[in-house]
Amino acid sequence: MGRKGQVSLEFLFVFAIMMILLAYSINNVTFKEGSTSVENLRIQVALEEKSLANAISNTINQVYAQGPGAKATGYVRVNYLRDPQMLEKATGVKSPKVFITYENGPLITINGTGSTVVLAGPDKNAFWSESMYKKILSSNSSIWSPKGSVNVDSKTAYGLEINPNDLPPTLRIVVEWNPDAPEGWKFNSTTGEIRINIKPGG
Repeated sequence: MGRKGQVSLEFLFVFAIMMILLAYSINNVTFKEGSTSVENLRIQVALEEKSLANAISNTINQVYAQGPGAKATGYVRVNYLRDPQMLEKATGVKSPKVFITYENGPLITINGTGSTVVLAGPDKNAFWSESMYKKILSSNSSIWSPKGSVNVDSKTAYGLEINPNDLPPTLRIVVEWNPDAPEGWKFNSTTGEIRINIKPGG
C-alpha cells in the first residue's frame, strides 16, 4: 500500500472516531429518555431535593434545641428545582411543582400531572431528612400555604406546593417557636422564603 493509501486510511480512522464522539456528545445534551444527560439531570434534581430537606431539618433542629421563643434562619441554593422544563425532563411529570411536607422531618418530592411518590428503591423520587422535632404534619390540611397534596402509600399527604418559577436562586428558611401562634408553614414568593412556626406538644 502506498503512502497515499495509508494517509487515507488514517484520515478515515480519525474521522470515524470524531463521528462517534460527536454522536455521543449530541446524545449527552438532548435529554432523550434513557440518555446519560437525563440520568445526570435526575441526579442533580435529587441532590437539590435532599439539600432542601436537610436545610429545613437543620433550621428546625436549631430552633427546637433552643426552646420556646427561639428563631433561626437557613439558606439553600436552588437551580434545577426552579426550572420547570428541567424538572419535567428529569421526572417526566407534566406541570411540575415542588412539594414539601413533614413526617418527623421534611419530605420533598416533585408533584404534578402523572406524578407518583416512590419512597424507596431505584425509582425513588421523594427525599426525607430526619429531624429532632418529631411530629406528623402531613395529615393536617390547614397549616400549609400554598397547600397541595400527594398520595403516599394510599394516603393523602398535605404540604406546601410551590411553582418552580416562584423559587428564588437562594431560598430563605425562617423557623421560629412561638408558643402563642399556631403551627404553620407558608411560602412567600415575594420575599423568597419559607416561614415555619413549630409548636411542640400543641
